[in-house]
Amino acid sequence: MTLQDTLEQTARDVERMLDRLLAAGDGPEARVVEAMRYGTLNGGKRIRPFLVVHGAALFNATPTGALRAAAAIEMVHSYSLIHDDLPAMDDDDLRRGRPTCHIRFDEATAILAGDSLLTLAFEVLARPETHSDPGVRAELVVALATASGAEGMVGGQMIDLWAEDHDLDIAAITRLQRMKTGALIRFSCEAGALLGKAPEAARHALMAYAHDLGLAFQIADDLLDVTGDAAAMGKRAQKDADKGKATFVSLLGVERARDQASMLADQAAGHLDMFGDKAEPLRDLARFVVERSN
Repeated sequence: MTLQDTLEQTARDVERMLDRLLAAGDGPEARVVEAMRYGTLNGGKRIRPFLVVHGAALFNATPTGALRAAAAIEMVHSYSLIHDDLPAMDDDDLRRGRPTCHIRFDEATAILAGDSLLTLAFEVLARPETHSDPGVRAELVVALATASGAEGMVGGQMIDLWAEDHDLDIAAITRLQRMKTGALIRFSCEAGALLGKAPEAARHALMAYAHDLGLAFQIADDLLDVTGDAAAMGKRAQKDADKGKATFVSLLGVERARDQASMLADQAAGHLDMFGDKAEPLRDLARFVVERSN
């Protein structure tokens, strides 16, 4: 199978799991579930779930547990996008080619949908269906909480808002993106190792892969914001430039940023040597994230 085939198959598997976990209900509260489903079952590349599923496969973890953990990280990612799109944050009206959640529903419902996706993610990880060992489930919960909160994604988003009125150098931008984007990517790689009770050396290799992949991913995002086509991306382009925010591209320039992303992708793939051919999907993904058009 090509990487595209593998991405699509993994996305379908995760979509089915999300569909089951986000079952529609009855009564007035069903509206928030509808909004949760709208914000989550809306396509996308499912890169974070891909990392969970194929990281778990390195250690022969159960497919069901891997898909549940993959669904949990996608819930957290989807919640973050729903909240990022709100008028108080990025004020976007388009996401993946469709109206954003607060446009399709309303702001209050979008906030509640994001809140509920975040809490449901932890419920999914904590249930025995994810792993028979309660210690593993606890590790997953702690790791996702750390990656999602003030030490990770939320903290990075706070710095990003602060950066609209402050100048950041390359070190500060790197730290911002390691938190805002890289933390969830790191968890996505770590989850597979936790599910498979991987040895310490293997976990370190995956963490090194996640570190370089996360930065490569963000540099590619910054490049797309400058050079990408809004129709192909399904969202507004030039957002950072319009706000006058410093990015990898604004500081390095397009060509240097592209070279840096390519170097990081190669470096990420190199960290997987110990896994041999089993890690080929993860190696291919490292190249994909810097070559994508949306």
